[in-house]
Amino acid sequence: MKRILVVDDDRELRSNLTFVLKEAGYDTKEASSAREAVELAIEEDFDVVLLDVVMPKSNKIDSLAELRRVSPRSKIIMITAFATIENAVDAIKRGASDYLSKPFKIDTLLTTIRRVLEEGRFEVRGTSENVDCLLSALSNPIRRKILKLISQRKSARLMELSRELDIEDHTKVIFHLKILKECGIIEQDKDKTYSLSSSGEGTLNCLKLVESHLSKA
Repeated sequence: MKRILVVDDDRELRSNLTFVLKEAGYDTKEASSAREAVELAIEEDFDVVLLDVVMPKSNKIDSLAELRRVSPRSKIIMITAFATIENAVDAIKRGASDYLSKPFKIDTLLTTIRRVLEEGRFEVRGTSENVDCLLSALSNPIRRKILKLISQRKSARLMELSRELDIEDHTKVIFHLKILKECGIIEQDKDKTYSLSSSGEGTLNCLKLVESHLSKA
């Protein structure tokens, strides 16, 4: 289930968007300010962030830049009631994936979200940086073992993995999990449970082939 963060100081709009997105099958959270959004993005992974351009005590440029910094894989869609071509171009240049003007139709919103998610999948599959990320992630034996444990269990929590790995320092396990998440190999749901992503399934199969080849060498 894809995760979306709705960031807007308008409580009614946040609630309406959350309802629509949940009905569409997305796991959705809300934030009433850019600061709250950044705090949530540090703790959790979001596939898409709907970010209001104009909020009290918030600068659109700083908010966008900070969200991009703490959650580089999130697709950010800027939303505003004061749209201009200049603002749209500026937002895209600074890392936004798209720009919607209020009021927008629900169909337009959902279509935009689906498109940026598809673009994200293409980017993950197609970039050489991702290959480097995968190879780096699999170079560590602890991460390889985490991958296999999650595959065997279908899903696992932090404490279960720490116990199986016999690592008392949970921060070390969190570090390795974060690297695997950043490479798109594993996913974490709202209950803090880890599972293999579709990319992770393919990665594990490749790892098994390599290990099988090396064992015969």
